Formats: sequence, C-alpha cells, structure tokens
Amino acid sequence: MPKVDVWNLNHEKVGELELADEVFGADVNRSLLYEAVRYYLARQRAGTHATKTRGEVKGSGRKLWRQKGTGRARVGSIRSSLWRHGGTTHGPQPRDYSYRLPKKMLRGALCSALSAKMAENKLTVVAAFDLPSHKTGEFAGVLERFQPHRPVLLVDTTENRNLVLGSRNVEDVEFRPARRVNAYDLLRHEHVLISQPAVMGLEEALRK
Repeated sequence: MPKVDVWNLNHEKVGELELADEVFGADVNRSLLYEAVRYYLARQRAGTHATKTRGEVKGSGRKLWRQKGTGRARVGSIRSSLWRHGGTTHGPQPRDYSYRLPKKMLRGALCSALSAKMAENKLTVVAAFDLPSHKTGEFAGVLERFQPHRPVLLVDTTENRNLVLGSRNVEDVEFRPARRVNAYDLLRHEHVLISQPAVMGLEEALRK
C-alpha cells in the first residue's frame, strides 16, 4: 500500500496515511483518461449554435421571374442558399453533445488520475482545512507555506465555506468537493491539496 505524509495547515507533519492500492496505486490507463476527459468536455458544450435555413431567413417567397424565355437561370426564391442573404444548407443546429459513459469507466479513470498524481508526488494530504476565517489573506498564508506548483486543486468532503470564500479570489486555485472530483479536474491542475476526510471518502466510494 502506498503511504503519504499528512500535514497540518502550518505545513507540519502530523502523521502518515496508508492509501488503497486500487485507488491511489493503480496502473495509469491512458485510454480511460482520454475517454473521461472527452466525456466531461462534451457535457460542458452548450450546443446553442444555429444557422437559419431557407424557411427561416427574411425574404419574399414570390418567384422572381418566369421560368422560361428570359435567358437567365431559373430561380424559385430569393431565400435560396445560392443567393446572398439566403438560407444555409446543412448548417449547424442546436443539439445536445452529452452522452453516457459507464460508471465503471469513470471510476477507473478517476483512480488512474489519482494514482498518476500520487506517483508524481503532486498530491498533498492535509489533516483538515480548518481555516479560522474566510479571508483571502488567511488562505494565501496557508498556500505560501505549502508552495505547490500552480494551478492547484483543493478537495474537501463538503462545501467548506471558509475554504471556498478564501480561495476563490486566488489566481490558479480551484475548489471541488470530493463527490464532484473528476479525472479532468485532476489532470488540468498541476498539484492537488486534499483533506484526509476527503481521501477516506474517495477510497470508500471508489473501492465499491
């Protein structure tokens, strides 16, 4: 089982924690990570792009000139896609880009991402994020003591109000509750600061 040091907010070692092999010591499956990131980004797409078809653009439906005898090409409507300001043929329309990915694949990708961070020594376990206040200065002092490489992902078990408010104005720092952590978040951030209760919660959820 991999072991990791546990630190307090003053960056003092207060103990060690044994981590589950299947969560923090698993083989990194790059294919699973790719699928998880693709799945996450697809779900973030608004899908609100739209173009107007010939039935939606402004313009008369009257035939512009008679079919034969003018020497010109036949034309039926000024709203034809062949004309300037006409409708668009086969243009993008609003759609939902999201799709389903098996939960087992998502769990495997999350384990791979956590294991990768652990192997690269980019995961730091904090005993608890017990900040005395929600002021940015308090949190900035904690971050300065740990000196993690930016960007930084903060993970705690719940919506820790002091942590959320204290970190939201700090550049390249983002908070996620443990239940919402995903492989994309872990890969996008250089370093992870995670509370000990959040580690236990993730192990319990991912070992099922």
